[in-house]
Amino acid sequence: MPDLDYPYHFSGQGRSATAARDDHIRDLIEQVLFTAPGERVMRPDFGAGLLALLFEPNSTTLAATTQLLVQSALQAHLAHLIAVQSVEVTNDDSALRVDVRYSVLLDRTTHSATFMAPGAQP
Repeated sequence: MPDLDYPYHFSGQGRSATAARDDHIRDLIEQVLFTAPGERVMRPDFGAGLLALLFEPNSTTLAATTQLLVQSALQAHLAHLIAVQSVEVTNDDSALRVDVRYSVLLDRTTHSATFMAPGAQP
């Protein structure tokens, strides 16, 4: 059964758009990172809340805190799908970049993905 694409939208055939398994897992990671705790109904603990860090002063302390926050949120919410190998947080001049390296448990393939706050300049 195909997985729904995130964010939800319609395909060219007028049906719910679907995504391949690897894309779907990346979408799930993005949802965990950018969902604020308390934002989801019936799941108040879901999310890492990275968007709340947008107005914090960009520093090495923020990067270290973000790394711990991301790793713990991914392990708490996606441990049944992925094994997090590393999380690296880089604070550029005006952006916080999160690089996640993970293995998909189903087939043991290794992937990496980079996330930045929406609207941030790479």
